[in-house]
Amino acid sequence: MRNSFIRKYLANKSTWLYLICGGLVLGAALLGLLESSVDIPVPTILHIVMENAFHLGWMEEVPKNLELIIWNIRLPRVLLALCVGASLALAGAAFQGILRNPLADPYTIGVSSGAALGAVFVIFFQVSIVGLGSFTLPIVAIGSGLITLLVVFGLVRLSNRGFAIETFILAGIIISAFIGALTSLIISLGDKDSMTQIIYWLYGSVGMRGWSHVQLISPFLLIGMLILFTHYRELNALALGEEAADHIGVNVKRGKLLLLFGASLLTGAAVAVSGTIGFVGLVIPHLVRLVTGPNHRHVLPLSMLVGGAFLIVADLFSRTIIAPSELPIGVVTGIIGAPIFALLLIRERITQRG
Repeated sequence: MRNSFIRKYLANKSTWLYLICGGLVLGAALLGLLESSVDIPVPTILHIVMENAFHLGWMEEVPKNLELIIWNIRLPRVLLALCVGASLALAGAAFQGILRNPLADPYTIGVSSGAALGAVFVIFFQVSIVGLGSFTLPIVAIGSGLITLLVVFGLVRLSNRGFAIETFILAGIIISAFIGALTSLIISLGDKDSMTQIIYWLYGSVGMRGWSHVQLISPFLLIGMLILFTHYRELNALALGEEAADHIGVNVKRGKLLLLFGASLLTGAAVAVSGTIGFVGLVIPHLVRLVTGPNHRHVLPLSMLVGGAFLIVADLFSRTIIAPSELPIGVVTGIIGAPIFALLLIRERITQRG
């Protein structure tokens, strides 16, 4: 009986996909901990992680410098890349489901730019909201991202062209250009050092971050996951169209508001800790959907896992390709994502004409 259950479980395609994606995350994380200017054996890495996390180490003594490198530098960087990649990919999958098109993501429709403007405002003017403390940055970034999304929706409605994806992308480009000008204005008001710091931050990076940044994004990632995972049925229903979804008993307005809030929550938190990293939310959900099909019960969690693994590898590439210098991770994802986005756009146009 038990063996029969195990065979049936392993025969399920989705089970294998989850196992493979989980393996990708673990493999990428281990690779991220291994690759650096200082070579540290795998058993030593595992001991340091287990000892500091669970007090289950087995080695008698480990040099303090190695423990500092793994626990205070590499591990929080890997975990932050995992959280940011998971957040962006999950948000992208949600936006694509809401808009019923695989070309939508936080970057292309302007939400990332809006969140970045809020974050730059907080960083530049040293804003701190009473009672929020360090959470001022992500809260303001999330709020400005939501406002940007509402402005994009309003601009699309005024265009009288329905909710075509081309209209959304065009509206996103217009709003992003305006927000970019405002961001440049804020940056230009500062001195050379602050200007350089903010511009580098805008390119996107998970370097020079610590456990505080992981702690900052974690609650927003968990809340966003909870909202989207518990409303995947609404996403599936919206794929049929809003009118059809309404006929089968889905509260379309409430569902869309919750989904948009969850996706914006993830985007704003990711931008607050890492800057603007494009195309993760575009490419990853689309590739996952090609394998799993359109059911968001699997698209959402698998996009989250693959997105996290992808950003860990992208960060590894960014810090090793021109070592000892580093490339901003946003540059790496842009180089990979922009051509794929162009191909998807061409494919979408061909499909519509055909």
